[in-house]
Parts: sequence; structure tokens; C-alpha cells
Amino acid sequence: QVLAEASPGRCGCLWRWFDELYVLLDLLLQQHCLASCSASFAENFYSLKRIPTGECGRQPLATAGLPKRQHWKSLLLLVLVPYLKGKLEKLVSSLREEDEYSIHPPSSSWKRFYRAFLAVFPFVNMTWEGWFLVQQLCYILGRAQHHSPLLRLAGVRLVRLTAEDIQALEKRSPRATSGHTHSIKTQVQSAVRKALGAVAFSLSTGLSVSMFFLQFLDWWYSSENQETVKSLMALPTPPPPVHLDHGAASALLPKLKTVCPLCHKIRVNATALATSGFVFCYRCVYTYVKTHQRCPITGYASELQHLVKLYSPES
Repeated sequence: QVLAEASPGRCGCLWRWFDELYVLLDLLLQQHCLASCSASFAENFYSLKRIPTGECGRQPLATAGLPKRQHWKSLLLLVLVPYLKGKLEKLVSSLREEDEYSIHPPSSSWKRFYRAFLAVFPFVNMTWEGWFLVQQLCYILGRAQHHSPLLRLAGVRLVRLTAEDIQALEKRSPRATSGHTHSIKTQVQSAVRKALGAVAFSLSTGLSVSMFFLQFLDWWYSSENQETVKSLMALPTPPPPVHLDHGAASALLPKLKTVCPLCHKIRVNATALATSGFVFCYRCVYTYVKTHQRCPITGYASELQHLVKLYSPES
């Protein structure tokens, strides 16, 4: 979208065919994950793998892959169903806008058709979402082996990766041929396979890292967060507290730290004023704060509850 807005003539087609390009990249990514990890990208991220529904004995390793039938069913349901659903929702949205500004005659067959389609689509969508909800509730209650109807259609179920699976995934390396001589065709096929595997691996690794970064950017530039930041930055900077002018009648700080700034004698019952941190005699500061309700040095508003008596270690 950024490239298309910056250069519509050159990159506008990328935005127009964004869904198809996304499906192609998603197809490569999901194919790589299913072939190498027996799971989709998201399932492998959460340490899950797919096994055939009827598998009751020892579970195959994640690196073994799925049987061809379950593999292709999983791939089509992972990639094709979301693509078609998104396209259908965009079609319904465009038809609703066209219905508001339509130039078709009210009695035309096309007008009647897409009005009927718009009327039926919410019920179809509600049935689809309700199917998923019922399946998830049955899975939570232990009445089903699948949390999604798509897994049931693919003939697989999800299980946790075992220690053997994790070890096999860590030790996995590109397959090497045992022969010493290789034909040009074999070398080309091997190079293409390695290149596609490297691209898919880069996509899976990059997505794992970038998904958190994109979520952070989405939160940072969200309208709610920006409104909060702008509201805080729009507040005026509070003025600094007004200090007293050190005139003849004001208390000056003594040079010795053990002398009270009010009576200029050695402190008795040393008491700190919490609003400013200066230390006085208890009687002096008590009388001053009770009378003036401010700090005698800084002028900060103070009350008697801000007086904190200090005790020496000897006492």
C-alpha cells in the first residue's frame, strides 16, 4: 500500500493484486511448513503438529510429513478457504455500495439477484460462524477431537510436539545424495529445492520476528494511543513552584547542617518537612507551618501532617 501510494504508475498493480500475491506467498510458506514440520506456520509456532485422525498407535515424527491426501487437503483448506471467504466479503461490500448508488432498473433480473444474494449472505455467514462456534464448544467440553471444522475436513488433528519431534527438527538438515556423480538435471533440481526451502525458511523466520514488531507498530500508531499521547502533550507545562525571596524577614540557610534555619541554634528534636526536605527544630517548624501553612525556605504549601521527626542512632 505504501509503494502503491508513493508510485501508483509502477506499483499500483501490486496493491490491486495484493490478495493474489499474498495467497501465493502463503501457499509457499504453508507448503514448506506442512512438508517439514507437519503443521501450518501458526501451529508450528505454538509447538503443534498434525497427525491423521485415525492414528492411534505411535505418532509419526513431525519431520516425516503428512500423507499426501491429508497434506493437500490441509494445504487447500489453509490457503484457499480464507482467500475465498475474504473475496466473498469484499464482493458483498461492493454490492452493498452499488445497491445504494445503483443505476439498474428496479425490476431488472440482476437487481433482484444481487438483492436476494445480499439478503441471504448474513444468514450464510452466521451459519458458518455458528458451525465454528459449536465445534469449539464441543472441543472444550471434550466431545470432539478438533477445535475447527477445517481440521475435520482435512482428516487431521492437532497434538503437541514430543521431545523426539523437537530433536528431529533441530537435527534436520538438507538431504544429501549418496552418489559421487550427479547429473546436471539432478544438480539443478537440488539447487532449486534448496533455494525454495531457503525462501520459505526465511519467510517463516522473518514472520516470527516481524509479527511482534508489527503488533507494536499497530498499537503505537493506533487512533486510541495517538489520542492519548496528543492529549497528554497538549497539556501545558506546569510552572515551577514559587520560592520565597530571601529578604530580611525570611529564614536563610545556615552554614552548619546541625543548625535550625529558623532559630539559628543547634537543632532540638530534629524534624524534616516532607514537602521540601529541610530539617528544623520540631517546635520551630511546628509553629511556623501551623501559622503560615508553607515551608519557611521554599514557600511550598505545607501542613502539619508533612512533619517527619528524625531520630538519631543513639536514641
